[in-house]
Amino acid sequence: MNFHGTEVRHKALTLLRNGAKNADVARRLNVPLGTIGYWKHLDRAKRGECPGKHDPKCPRCDGRDLDLAAYSYLLGLYLGDGHISQYSAHRVPSLMITCDNSWPGLMDSCEQAMRTVFPDNSVCRVRKVGCRNVKVYSKHLHCLFPQHGPGKKHDRRIALEPWQQDIVDAHPWDFIRGLIHSDGCRITNWTTRMVAGERKRYEYPRYFFTNVSDDIRRLCTDTFDKLGIKWTHCTRHGNPYNISVARKASVALMDTHVGPKH
Repeated sequence: MNFHGTEVRHKALTLLRNGAKNADVARRLNVPLGTIGYWKHLDRAKRGECPGKHDPKCPRCDGRDLDLAAYSYLLGLYLGDGHISQYSAHRVPSLMITCDNSWPGLMDSCEQAMRTVFPDNSVCRVRKVGCRNVKVYSKHLHCLFPQHGPGKKHDRRIALEPWQQDIVDAHPWDFIRGLIHSDGCRITNWTTRMVAGERKRYEYPRYFFTNVSDDIRRLCTDTFDKLGIKWTHCTRHGNPYNISVARKASVALMDTHVGPKH
């Protein structure tokens, strides 16, 4: 067992109080992440800032203000790559969005949205092979994401509550951006044409949204329709899981409001 002296602990607390993340402090000082979290908890409790001493308010239960644009984006992320875990070491449900390491900008946007929607709750990143799980802990996750239920999303009905639909209608591009950032992509397609007897290659950008759930794809295409985005089904290997946006004007709109992941 490794024992960490007072000096190491003081260094860790100084970094934490200055806003450093638990994982960064753990790597910098070569201290287990759990130990860093325990030191931080004790330090906050000693200073009267223990998270357990107050119950963060909920927009649905308590009427707390909700950033609607951030929520619309986070809802899109949740419907794509999100999962709510009922059980955790914290005894509080957690919302987890899996973000590929190839898209650090997406990871930052996801974390910022979580902090904006849940300003009084704990948000962290958990390192996995090839990705990070961005997580927020809250007792009110089921209030804000009533689509949660047992089993996989594509095995159950997914429909927005009227108040959620109102938010999506008011902030449709944030919702689409969340869906594309989670289960979509922007690629460059190519084709060839005969011009004056010579075959020439043409390249053009294209957006895809891929999701196994019929309901979630419908939420995407219904929002596309309201935005004037022209889309088509793109069936591959007999599976109708892909939604394609390839019309020039529609791609231009998507580029303005969504853009490629980064």
